[in-house]
This record gives sequence, structure tokens and C-alpha cells, in this order.
Amino acid sequence: MPEENVGVVRIPLLPWEGARRTLDQRVSLRFPRLAAATVRRVAAQPPGSRLRTAVLVRAVRLSLAAYNRRDLDAVVIGWDPGFEYRPGEEWVRAGLAEASYRGRDGYRRYVASTAEVWGGENYLRPVELVDLGDRVVILAEGSMRGQASGVPLSQSFALVTTLRDGRPISHQEYYDHEEALAAVGLER
Repeated sequence: MPEENVGVVRIPLLPWEGARRTLDQRVSLRFPRLAAATVRRVAAQPPGSRLRTAVLVRAVRLSLAAYNRRDLDAVVIGWDPGFEYRPGEEWVRAGLAEASYRGRDGYRRYVASTAEVWGGENYLRPVELVDLGDRVVILAEGSMRGQASGVPLSQSFALVTTLRDGRPISHQEYYDHEEALAAVGLER
């Protein structure tokens, strides 16, 4: 294994088909300080530890399921309040999104802008999680249907997340798995 990949943990993901918030999501939303303390404790574990892996896998699966049902409060559980969300460059260049969105209200504005294009029919299916310690890469497959045309589309989706004390502080979207992996110095 090359030296720069030491500490890289890659985990295949299965989707979570939950139609409602889980008990831990409801508790985390009600008691955010408790959730933040738990996240810090888990984040202190090294990449590949069983506890860290189990918690990361569950968090990603639940977050994507929450996104698919547009439960944005559940999506952002554990995110730092001042987080930055950067959409894929393609969306920004096309004028469909701003270059950056800050905080929960900013993230809501971004999701609303995607709904204008996709009409709310935009679903993500998790594929793989890559744990790099201070960064996490989420690889997924997206399926959507154009609002005006009704044309279905499938596309790769990736999110590179930077963590501080286990809490996401920034997210960068990519629409190509290889590009996202290259951004963190990895190959497929």
C-alpha cells in the first residue's frame, strides 16, 4: 500500500430505506449538544476502528435517506452550524447554483434550487464511503427526472466532507467519482 494511503478505509454502502426519522435522529435533533459530544468521542477513534466505521456508515446511510425524503433537519444532524456547502462546478458554471452556501438556511436554499430543476425527483443511492480521518468521501448514484422535460437521468454523485472534531465543516459536490477521489489524492 502506498504511504499516502495509510489510514484510508473504504467501505461499501447499502441504502437505508427508512421512511421516517429513527430514534437516534429524533434524540440528536432534540439534544444537539449531546449529539455533538457523541460525535467528538467517535471522531477521536482512528479510521478503521469498528466503532468509528459503524457510526460513519450509519450516519451516511441515514443522512442520504433523510435527503431522499427531503427531511433536511435530519440531513444536517451533527453538521457544524457554520458549515459551507459547495455545489458541483457544473451547476455553478451553468448559473443554477451559487458557488457556496453557508449554514442550514444556505443548504435549504441550495436544495430548493435543485428542486426547481428536478422538481423534487432527485434521489441518491449510496455506493461507498471512504474514511480518511479528517475527510470523508461519499460516493453515490443519483437518479432524477427533469422538471420541464420529464426526462429521467442517472448520474454519479460524490461528496467530499471535511471534518473538525468529527463534525462536517465543509462539503464539496462532484458529479464524477474519479474526480472526487482524485481531489483527496486517491484512485478508484
